[in-house]
Amino acid sequence: MAKIYYVGDWAILTGPVFAETPFYHSPKGLDVFNYGRWLKEALESDGRHQVLSIPAWDFYNKLGPGDYEKILSDYDVFIFSDIDAKLFQLAPSFFDREKFGKKILTFPDRIRLTVEAIESGKSAMFLGGWYSFTGEQGKGGWGRTRLADILPLRCLDYEDLMESTEGFSVEATPPGSKAFLDFDFSHLPPLLGYNRTLPRPEGQTLLKIKETGDPLLATMKVGKGQALAFTSDPAPHWGCNFIFWDKYQEFWLHSLDLICLQKD
Repeated sequence: MAKIYYVGDWAILTGPVFAETPFYHSPKGLDVFNYGRWLKEALESDGRHQVLSIPAWDFYNKLGPGDYEKILSDYDVFIFSDIDAKLFQLAPSFFDREKFGKKILTFPDRIRLTVEAIESGKSAMFLGGWYSFTGEQGKGGWGRTRLADILPLRCLDYEDLMESTEGFSVEATPPGSKAFLDFDFSHLPPLLGYNRTLPRPEGQTLLKIKETGDPLLATMKVGKGQALAFTSDPAPHWGCNFIFWDKYQEFWLHSLDLICLQKD
């Protein structure tokens, strides 16, 4: 059994917003969406694993001193999906003016803590989206941090979003055909986008985008641990067809096994 800590794939929708005068705009609704529920349900579907799904804003705002260290100690697998590097690198107290000048404001580096946890034997999945890898206009920012040391793929130095309303298809590489022996990816519904990345020698690309040859899924040993990168989205919108694939649950359980069992 794996305890899984899953950050990202939540969203808040405000609106519709009505401008009834030049001075006042009134939102007429607010909804919170957990787009990660499909991946959470998939990983919990056979009863072996337990997933805690956390919105990005809770990861940023609600972890006090020592909390993240305890999480890294208590959980086996960490999933980061569609979240930007600033969530690791900034702390709310940096913007609290009441604390300025009263003491030195520094905090443990969550990037360093994450890297060290994986190197020490934990597993991680890095999943795609507009704020993953390099991301939209570079907002993901993973490649400019030490996360780049543990990613099985290389991030681009410029916006990496590859999108198509017609979608992209998937094929296995020769190693991927062995790793995903029981999967026929010709039946996988089209993916509407992915983050373009480059292979790295230390990693092993198992799946790729058929139309472009770009990596889709890769794994890499990181010290005593393992990392997996999946450059598309496990949730809508890029994955709005993918989540209804009849092999969706099996695919994610198998992908989890790839990084958990390879350590043993």
